Amino acid sequence: MKIVRYTIDQQEHYGILKNEGQLHRLTGDPFGAREPEGTIDQIDAVTILAPVPAPRIFGAGLNYVSHIKEGGQKTPELPMLFMKPGTTVVGPRDAIILPPKSHDVHFEGELAVVIGRTARNLTEAEALSAVLGYTCANDVSNRPVQHAEMAMGCLLMGKGYDTFCPLGPVIETDLDPTNVNLETRVNGVVRQRINTSDLLFSVAYLVSYLSQGITLLPGDIIITGTPAGVGHMTPGDIIEIEIDGIGVLSNPVTGE
Repeated sequence: MKIVRYTIDQQEHYGILKNEGQLHRLTGDPFGAREPEGTIDQIDAVTILAPVPAPRIFGAGLNYVSHIKEGGQKTPELPMLFMKPGTTVVGPRDAIILPPKSHDVHFEGELAVVIGRTARNLTEAEALSAVLGYTCANDVSNRPVQHAEMAMGCLLMGKGYDTFCPLGPVIETDLDPTNVNLETRVNGVVRQRINTSDLLFSVAYLVSYLSQGITLLPGDIIITGTPAGVGHMTPGDIIEIEIDGIGVLSNPVTGE
């Protein structure tokens, strides 16, 4: 099932994407019964939004074996977690806005997990039962600021600027997070290509681990890490993140 958040006629809706580009509107959000209300919209006539408005975002650093090797880093013994503000979120085709005087802002293609229900103290075996589905994410990072913060033992602004977490285009509910292909392209050139089998800490482990101390809420997002191949973005670039079964998240890069 592909769930889409969108606007049409200045009204916001959730819908289930069916064959031939039909969006079957839901009576509410997808975290409840997901009942259709009877209206069908054509996807070409709507504006697709980020799947969740202003969510809590939990990120995992150094969570692909290839990325750890790329940077010559020590393998983490526990998930390296951080948070991004909800104001970092933008949707498909929205601009990633580079801060003034920034000179080394990187793209990071990632699989994002959308939590579907309130959950705490989940085992790994239970963890995926709390997941509504999956979407594409770009964990945009201002490297000089990030590295300066991390040298002090903290991390916020380096990953927390407005527009620094594009999400979308859909929430796919039927996906095996242990075996899915991810690809990032910059202006059509492949820069990252990986299968999630390369994850250090699996989706189930991350969900379970977070839930041991933090009550997970419907609409929470967990971005699961980026593989090798991250790189610089400049105004005018088009960043595309494609995940099998989900689709393509495409965003232009601009200056502020």
